[in-house]
Amino acid sequence: MALKDERGRAGEDRAASYLRGGGYQILDRNWRCPAGEIDIVAASREDLVVVEVKTRRTEWFGHPFEAVDARKRARLWRLSCAWIAAHPAAARGRRLRLDVIAITGEDPATAVLEHIEDLA
Repeated sequence: MALKDERGRAGEDRAASYLRGGGYQILDRNWRCPAGEIDIVAASREDLVVVEVKTRRTEWFGHPFEAVDARKRARLWRLSCAWIAAHPAAARGRRLRLDVIAITGEDPATAVLEHIEDLA
């Protein structure tokens, strides 16, 4: 596994732990379909949350949040709808929300973690 992939996986592990600590249940990780991949699907009592995780060593090429542009958001919405179609019972009665978690630093286990909820 490439170093970049290992860093990304470690960032996703940290994000999942963070979400569980915040009371979320992790429903799925690295879910794939022909349209792409969702990093994390989590749920609270009220919300179904699709989470994009961006892990970077530095902000040399911009903040990780900057990588989630309008095109990426539109893709995440399409992927969210595909996930719901495949798991209708898990989504029933919950509001769909897109979140982004950025993890910035050399070691994902101790790096700065930032969370944007309800990305429009």
